[in-house]
Amino acid sequence: MKRAGTKRSSAWDYFEQVGANLVRCKNCDAELKYSGGATSAMISHMVAKHHVSVPPRDRDEAPAAWTAPADAEEERASNPEATQQDAAAAAAERDTPERKRNKRSSVWDVFVRVDEEVHCKLCDTRLKYMSSTTSMIYHIRNKHTESPQSNSVAAPTHAEVTELIRRMIERDLLPIGVVEGEGFRELLAHVVHKYSVPPAGEIRRSIECHYQEKAADLRLQLAKVDQVALTADFWTTVPLQKYATVSCSFITEDWQGKSAVLQTHQLSSGGRLTAEGVSEMLCGAAQAWGIEGKVSACVHNNREGVLSAPGDAHAAWGYVSCFARVLQLAASDGLSGDVLRIVGAAGRLVRHFGHSPPAGEALEQKQAQMCLPQRKLVRSDKARWDTVCDMFQCLLEQRWAIKAVLSDRTVTSKYEAQALEIGDDCWQVIENFAPVLATLKWATTVISAETEVSISNIYPITFSLIHTHLVPKESDVEQVSSFKLKVQKSLKEHMEVDSGDLASKPALIASMLDPRHKHLSFLTPTGRLAAKAKLHELVSHLDAAAANPKDEEQEILVTPDVSRAAGATAATGDTKNTMMLLLGDNYSSSYATDAEAQVDYYLRDIVPSLDINPLDWWRLNGPRFPKLAALARRYLCIPAVSLPSLLSDAGQRFATMRTRLSPEDVNMLVFMHVNASP
Repeated sequence: MKRAGTKRSSAWDYFEQVGANLVRCKNCDAELKYSGGATSAMISHMVAKHHVSVPPRDRDEAPAAWTAPADAEEERASNPEATQQDAAAAAAERDTPERKRNKRSSVWDVFVRVDEEVHCKLCDTRLKYMSSTTSMIYHIRNKHTESPQSNSVAAPTHAEVTELIRRMIERDLLPIGVVEGEGFRELLAHVVHKYSVPPAGEIRRSIECHYQEKAADLRLQLAKVDQVALTADFWTTVPLQKYATVSCSFITEDWQGKSAVLQTHQLSSGGRLTAEGVSEMLCGAAQAWGIEGKVSACVHNNREGVLSAPGDAHAAWGYVSCFARVLQLAASDGLSGDVLRIVGAAGRLVRHFGHSPPAGEALEQKQAQMCLPQRKLVRSDKARWDTVCDMFQCLLEQRWAIKAVLSDRTVTSKYEAQALEIGDDCWQVIENFAPVLATLKWATTVISAETEVSISNIYPITFSLIHTHLVPKESDVEQVSSFKLKVQKSLKEHMEVDSGDLASKPALIASMLDPRHKHLSFLTPTGRLAAKAKLHELVSHLDAAAANPKDEEQEILVTPDVSRAAGATAATGDTKNTMMLLLGDNYSSSYATDAEAQVDYYLRDIVPSLDINPLDWWRLNGPRFPKLAALARRYLCIPAVSLPSLLSDAGQRFATMRTRLSPEDVNMLVFMHVNASP
């Protein structure tokens, strides 16, 4: 019997009442005490004995108190055969294997069972599994659905999964053919129910459509800016296929620095780069994107000197050497002779601890005993001079732990110790050498910053290195003094710091337009005067280029009309009005709007602190100096490096990722990877 108005508990799907205070399990005939309408004992029995999770109800309901009807009792007593038939039918129903099973919970579309745990496929959360889906339902409600009333998660559609595959290929610079891999298809078939991976051609068409959309958006952005700087980066894939990536940098109307890849060209595999070929490539890229009249400069790594050839037809652009490349060349010039021998000895020591498991384990034990940081030794890379700095710093930190392991004959033999041991004089060189390399590494890190203006820092950092950090000291050992002098000389040659035309370099002009460096305190007084004269010249040229009839009319109004002045004096005798007519109505304000006055006011203005972003400063102060603001947009958009520095982790990852691309897809995927929205 069922009470009206309440919901029957699902426990009664597995139990039947056989007496006033007894219930019997339909699966195993176990009898349990039943009183007060509570089904908790029945639910616990099903979980513990039969591993069946009974869905929770808002309210458990027991049938009405059971009493055998009088007429039923009399019927059983008078007809025992019928009673036996009913019992047999009940037993047959319990033993039937085709008994209807509960519907599978939708939470298993999101979770997978692993031993005694369940793992969420969406976020890899792990939960204990006790034959109940309640905790999984709560997790899905709280973490993966917007509606707290939903007990399940909608499976992703075919289009959504395909879109995620496209984004994965673009973000990770993967070959499009990855979708043809059997392992990739098997993975998606297991994770996404009934999903069929589309062929590579369909994925390629999807990427092409996205590429066209992003390219159209970039064209609209470039159409709104007045000045653009180009960068040229030359790189090689694994099969020695050469490419050139052309990028651009610009400043938006609201003074936000932006950069984007324009296109990637496949170069002839056996040919040598020429100035004409590179210039033609850059001009073609500028023309294709509608910025041929907006290019202010081109940053290059000068690897083969192709952009410094005399007589270049496009020298008006103003070529700027990649400063990260300049620092790399300078450091390489200094790493020679005795220093290289010490670097080699340190490298052998690091390799020993990396290749010998007993030595590595012993070093870890010594680090723990001496309370040193638990880390592996860093090995230098010939292609990256900054790794020499990392290796030296790590060796200095772990010096005494290393010595303890080398002196332990149970770990290191006497022959190995003699071959690997570094003398005290070499340790002194390493100790003196590490801070110098660290300073050069800091300079590279600052100049490679992607979120701030960087070109204006080139010459302040260069002069600081030459006149402060690379000046030999009395305490320096001979090898360190020699390194400093060689790097000094290399920087002077590459940056042309003694050139009489230094004031015309785009990097120095950018320093003057950066309010943090406008004082040019790193230059001599003669150099500062030359730079100031160059800035006046640029502003004058800007005025001449922007001249129009309206400006000429304003200038005519400034010229005093003597005849009007005489008439006014005779008529009114007003001295004040006469002076205004003689000298002009805007006599007091004309100087304030003059180009020369703007430069003087700007240079006399308070110098902000070094931690400000110069673009933020110009956003606030641009209206005060409109002509200089136009020049700032032109020069401060130029980056200091051609691409993320190869000395940075980001640059290394990017260089490694793009080398695995096929020539057919490299242009699209590099464009989409770099220009992807954050």
